[in-house]
Formats: sequence, structure tokens, C-alpha cells
Amino acid sequence: MPPAASRYRISRRNLDDPNMKLLLKAVMAAALAWSVAPLPATAQELKIGYVSSERILRDSAPAKAATQKLEAEFSKRDRELQDLGAKLKAAADRFEKDAPVLGEAERARRQRELTELDRDLQRRQREFREDLNQRRNEELQGLLERAQRIVRQIAEQEKFDLVVQDAVYFSPRVDITEKVLRALNTPK
Repeated sequence: MPPAASRYRISRRNLDDPNMKLLLKAVMAAALAWSVAPLPATAQELKIGYVSSERILRDSAPAKAATQKLEAEFSKRDRELQDLGAKLKAAADRFEKDAPVLGEAERARRQRELTELDRDLQRRQREFREDLNQRRNEELQGLLERAQRIVRQIAEQEKFDLVVQDAVYFSPRVDITEKVLRALNTPK
């Protein structure tokens, strides 16, 4: 590499060089100016759409059906956990009340029972949450795949150049979420 060219190569050592900073600013300014420059008159306008995945997961019929299915599937275990929690609380209250009159051996035995009951409850709650999350993810994955197929179909039919989801800002005129919801809510 010629000596002049190596002088302008970017490295950690020369980022503090004022000439390098000036060169980098010039390159950044040129890139920015190029990126915001108006497109030639012959360029086609882009057709952009927006889809709210939150609304799809909240408002679509398949999402509501999946939620009901999960509630039915996990309601029995949830009640069992609530009963076990109530049993633990009652046993802890009884122990607090009886502790002053209990012998040392009896107090230690009941303390161990409470600790084991608490550990069992925590383990079951953790397993419940893991199972529920896994099943929820399975249900939602199928829904999201179906929604993506529908978005792709709408984009191809209506000749969209780009469809984004979960944008920071979007104009209501580019929102195609309602079309996706209608397609999702109709039976296959």
C-alpha cells in the first residue's frame, strides 16, 4: 500500500487525529446527504404496509380460542396450586400460634414440614409456569405463522413493497391489521 493511502486507513490509533476526524465527518455528511436526497422522478413510489402483531395476538379469534384452550387445560393445576398455597399459609399460621408452647423437637419437626411444603409449592409453581409458557408459545407460534402467511398473501395481492410490524410510528392509511384480522377470523 502506498504511504499516502496508509495514512488515511482507519484504526484505533489514528481516530484521535484531527485530520481523520475531519475526514470521517465529511464522509458521514456525504452519506447522510445521499440518503436523504430526493429520488429521481422516474423512480416508483414505495407501497408500505403496517401490521400490529399485538392486536393480532389480542383481538383475533384464533388467539382468543387459544387463550380459552390454555385456561381450560391449566385451570385444574392452578386450583391445586392455590389450595396448596392456602394449606401452607394455614400451617404457617398454626405454627406461629403454637410455637411458644411447643417442645424443641416438635417445633423443629413442624418447621421442617413447613420448609418442605414451601419447597414443594415453589417447585410446582415453577413447573406450572414453565409448562404454561411452553404451551402458550406453541399455540402462539402456530397463530403467528398463519398470520405471516396471510400478510404475505395480502402483500402479494395488493403489490406492497414492504410490510413492517411493530413500528414506533405509522400512519393509519398504511395499517393493514384489520385486513389480516378479517382473514384470520374466517375459517380455513
